[in-house]
Amino acid sequence: MIDFIRRNQIGLVVVGPEQPLVEGLADNIRAIGVPVFGPGREAAKLEGSKGFTKDLCARVGIPTARYFRVTSKDGALACLEDFADGDQLRCVIKADGLAAGKGVVVAMTRAEAEGAVAALFTGGPAEAVIEEFLEGEEASLFVLSDGTSIASFGSAQDHKRVGDGDTGPNTGGMGAYSPAHVLTAELEERALGEIVRPTIDALAAAGTPYVGVLYAGLMLTADGPKLIEYNVRFGDPECQVLMARFDGDLVDTLLAVAQGRLADLPAPAFSDDVALTVVMAAKGYPGTPETGGPIGGIDAAEADGALVFQAGTRMAGEQLVASGGRVLAVTATGGDVAAAQRAAYAAVDAIDFPSGFCRRDIGWRAI
Repeated sequence: MIDFIRRNQIGLVVVGPEQPLVEGLADNIRAIGVPVFGPGREAAKLEGSKGFTKDLCARVGIPTARYFRVTSKDGALACLEDFADGDQLRCVIKADGLAAGKGVVVAMTRAEAEGAVAALFTGGPAEAVIEEFLEGEEASLFVLSDGTSIASFGSAQDHKRVGDGDTGPNTGGMGAYSPAHVLTAELEERALGEIVRPTIDALAAAGTPYVGVLYAGLMLTADGPKLIEYNVRFGDPECQVLMARFDGDLVDTLLAVAQGRLADLPAPAFSDDVALTVVMAAKGYPGTPETGGPIGGIDAAEADGALVFQAGTRMAGEQLVASGGRVLAVTATGGDVAAAQRAAYAAVDAIDFPSGFCRRDIGWRAI
């Protein structure tokens, strides 16, 4: 990668996925003097280690769920008792490392929690965080940081579970819309001041400044916003709805962040329209997806202004086919959530993907 950057005189590198960030790619690129949008290895631990983030929150007083870090099955089972209320037991069990959005079990019974612990330690030693179940609505807040300055970069609400009505197992995300109206201006200000700003300051003080986009997954509780988790990237499918609404010059903005000039830019501007994206996944997802299924109709889907982002696709000769779990992200805009939803599903219905499926209720909470 470094050789490619040098040979082609690349002037800005944007690292999209979390794995190379956690492995330190951004540090290596900065070492050769090329501007890079993305945090270094230490700052990327915000996503790479759930325990790292929870410990940082505890150290600087960031509101988040009560938690325990565990490294053994017996220790994890013992910790479950701290989340019991009589016969009831609810908690969230998270594998410590990267899990592509799927390493989380929301256990609503003792049996579910014990099953999740058993599964976690099936392969031998592991690390996990067990935390209290938070009540409220979820929202995602995106913030640009050049290591010192921060700027809000929109909000979204994801739909993690595979089935309509938020049923079934967690996935990497089955759809999203932006903005998340539940995250009011007042709540956003609280989240910036109580959660994001202390995080950026703590990393700067440690000598590991955060440069890039910080994605704060929030639970809006009766006590105010609390941090669920951080991602160190734009996220999928949230990135699609943010980009559909962003009115600025993306390259100028990302370069300013990479060069420490964020404070020199005007605040990021977004359209007042709502953007909504529906993920079309291959049958079997989030388990083993059925690959190789033909896909047609994308031109028809985009005829009325929708955008079809391709993820798990490849060409087999002249035919576009599925090659992964989440295959397409069909994105449209409208004056409100209902209008954006209608436009997105009209585009979905124009696509011919027999071995695919999607949720039919993206945006249902807002509507």
